[in-house]
Parts: sequence; structure tokens; C-alpha cells
Amino acid sequence: MNAKWTDIQHRWDKAKLTKKAVFWVAIGAIILTLFFGFTRGGWVTGGGARQMAATTSNDAVVARLTPICLAQFNQDPLKDQKLEELQAMTISSQRTTYVKAQGWATMPGEAQPDNKVAAACTQQLMLIGK
Repeated sequence: MNAKWTDIQHRWDKAKLTKKAVFWVAIGAIILTLFFGFTRGGWVTGGGARQMAATTSNDAVVARLTPICLAQFNQDPLKDQKLEELQAMTISSQRTTYVKAQGWATMPGEAQPDNKVAAACTQQLMLIGK
């Protein structure tokens, strides 16, 4: 058994990696870690994280302002007539322009209507009566 163990140890000693081989194995491990981290692990760059945060915050603002647009629509004395006109339009950009023109998407204290709020408000208005 001693001779067999020595033979195994001798083969293991011959199989030791050189410094060059260890270097390339480490480089390969780093590359694989980065590849799987960014493709499967959900890692993002700093710029990607900033973009996701900006998108999320913009979406949250639109979600909070859309009810104000709907409330301004509900305060319009001609809302039923204007809703019929809005629902008769077939092109969504025309509908959004119509909502902006009515002033419903212009938030209190603002001079101009918000495009994203107008689009979200239009979607909600189109659901009325359906």
C-alpha cells in the first residue's frame, strides 16, 4: 500500500500547475464570473443602475400625478361631452393632445402639461364606460 500511495503522490506532484497555468486559470475564472454575473446574476453597471432608478422614479411620479389629471377631468362641467369626443378619436396621439389641450394634464403650479401624465390619463379615461 505504501508503494501505491507513493505512486499516486508522484503523479500528483507531476500534475502541479505552473505559475503561467495558474495565471490563465485565474483569468478564465474571472471572465466566467463576470460573464455569468452580468448575464444571469442580475449585476448592472453604475450607469445602468442610474438609468433604472431614473425610469422608476419617473414612472412613480406619473402614477402619482395621473389621479390629479382625472380629478381635473371630473371638475370639467362639459366632461361627458368631451369624453365622447375623446373616445371617438382613433389615434392615441390625438387623444393625448386633446387631454393636454383641455388642461387636465397641466398640474397645479405648472405652465405646461406633462406628456407622460397626459398619456396615462388618456388611458384611464378610455376605460370609462367600458
